[in-house]
Amino acid sequence: MNQNICPVSKRCGGCQYIGISYEEQLKKKQKSVEQILKRFGKVQKIIGMEDPEHYRNKVHAAFAFHKGRGIVSGIYQEGTHHIVPVDTCLLENRKADEIILTIRQLAKSFKIKAYDEDTGYGLLRHVLVRTGHATGQIMVVLVLGSPIMPSRNNFVKELCKLHPEITTIVLNVNNKRTSMVLGEKEQILYGKGYIEDRLCGRIFRISSKSFYQVNSVQTEKLYSKAIEYAALTGQETVIDAYCGIGTIGLAAAEHAGKVIGVEWNQAAVRDAVINAKRNGIKNADFYQNDAGRFMIQLAEAGEKVDVVFMDPPRSGSTEEFMNAVLRLRPERVIYISCNPETLARDLDYLTGSRQAKHERKEAGRGSGKGQEYRVVEMMPVDMFPFTEHVEAVVLIQRKDT
Repeated sequence: MNQNICPVSKRCGGCQYIGISYEEQLKKKQKSVEQILKRFGKVQKIIGMEDPEHYRNKVHAAFAFHKGRGIVSGIYQEGTHHIVPVDTCLLENRKADEIILTIRQLAKSFKIKAYDEDTGYGLLRHVLVRTGHATGQIMVVLVLGSPIMPSRNNFVKELCKLHPEITTIVLNVNNKRTSMVLGEKEQILYGKGYIEDRLCGRIFRISSKSFYQVNSVQTEKLYSKAIEYAALTGQETVIDAYCGIGTIGLAAAEHAGKVIGVEWNQAAVRDAVINAKRNGIKNADFYQNDAGRFMIQLAEAGEKVDVVFMDPPRSGSTEEFMNAVLRLRPERVIYISCNPETLARDLDYLTGSRQAKHERKEAGRGSGKGQEYRVVEMMPVDMFPFTEHVEAVVLIQRKDT
């Protein structure tokens, strides 16, 4: 495995474990997860990657003008909005890096100016490249400060000529002074405006704003373990909370009686519905709603739920959501986490291993019910080699089952 030090690693800050052997990286992550979660039981051996380089199927490059260099593209220096120029990255899909490099060169030849965050002048802000790991389909998203792009058709034609592997190109307009990459308005310049990928035996439609795990190889392993933990027999009612485009729920659908997906992002729900139809899955329904509120409504209606998959953001789950879980009383909760520290906090709450907050007791919402649950198994998964980040999947079971 290539252990050469990246020339910009110190300025970028994205690869905290660069220069450390992959075996040692896994040991460090195993130890870290064990220290944080050991009070809940034994942590299983981390699932690593066979080839831990160039795994990111989603690559983002910011553009700027640097005196003496002209237009540059690269990665924001950690904690800043200063762009570190990058041509290739150890983590990113190689083809995506090549396409971004080509766009940078075309921008120069077409005299397209990079956006200046300080003045608000310029056109080209960001480029996003999404790659279907299994299908090879490629989406390019050009994020511009204005919907008007000079010589647009010729630019697209030239880009497709140089990279015939590109299957769709989308123009995204972000004309606001914001740190957000994507704006609201989009226009399809070439192809269908989305790509498809295969994951866990299912086909998924991915649009520019869809949440889709960046490491497809490890996601298969993570979701397979999550579904194994769910121990589905074909009869269960399953909730896929924070469901995104429906990846976990649709992967589990063939093993369940009914799947209910809940997601706040409307575009993701739309993709999830399309993905269910695309795969001929008829026992999955998706709803645009706050997951906690939705589950409270189910509990109040007396609905029975057997298994809850939850995959919250890095900040972890909310008290409202966890109270909803405790009110619904599923037999099993499968918690997928990208932050062991917030995972530990939430496990404390769900298992009652630490005194619940005063407000919870006052509100009378599931007070003390966390004691009904126990952690059965915890498995770390290395989704982000060369970084300090680590994912984990945990089986939480009701004590009377």
